[in-house]
Amino acid sequence: MLNFDSASGRTSSRGAEELVSFIQEKDLTLEWILETHAHADHLSAAPFLRQQLGGRIGIGEHICQVQKIFRDVFNLEREFLADGSQFDHLFKDGETFQVGKLTAKVIYSPGHTPADMAWLIGDALFVGDTLFMPDVGSARCDFPGGDASELYRSVRKILSLPDQTRMFMCHDYPPKGKRGYQCETSVGEQRRENIHLRDGVAEEDFVTVRRKRDATLSVPRLIVPSVQVNIRAGQMPPAESNGTVYLKVPLNQL
Repeated sequence: MLNFDSASGRTSSRGAEELVSFIQEKDLTLEWILETHAHADHLSAAPFLRQQLGGRIGIGEHICQVQKIFRDVFNLEREFLADGSQFDHLFKDGETFQVGKLTAKVIYSPGHTPADMAWLIGDALFVGDTLFMPDVGSARCDFPGGDASELYRSVRKILSLPDQTRMFMCHDYPPKGKRGYQCETSVGEQRRENIHLRDGVAEEDFVTVRRKRDATLSVPRLIVPSVQVNIRAGQMPPAESNGTVYLKVPLNQL
């Protein structure tokens, strides 16, 4: 994640540098920088990590749909290609690849956005913004191209994995006063306890709950800068004639 101060427009790689130091201290090799989707709440530091450590930036092939949506929202430069070419590899549903000695599998999981992917690496599943911890539920589906019915079907596919599969969260919003932040659960725990999508919840009931909840949510504070950068695989827009990079704010669009 790239550090970004929205008031001043200043960025830094402070947080990403900690990752670089950790990888170097452990004498590890960075093979892949995997994006679950184009996030709307932070700026990706993928290009910085690749520059420092090598590796390839990967995302799901449906990122092109998201690029087309936001190319129009932000009226991006004609040179911007909505074909995913900014990324090193576009993964397809069911594709497998190696991470060291571990086999990884791609699980297409749309709903939060049209492009979400979950990454099953060994027995660890990185779900991005699909499910949250069981007492929090599920991700919002009101972004452009989002769909609560699709998210329901994506989650049922994810929860068909073995119960012991470890699941790692992208975000956590712990209920006030009940617990601290957590990042890991399991397929079995989600099936038993997820407040939105445990076993036995019908699609129609989930869609009703999800849409009602989404209607109360504010737009993420950093959605405007984040999306402009993240659909470019973390690269900034081209500098203008004075050598300065600018991010646009579309009025009355989001």
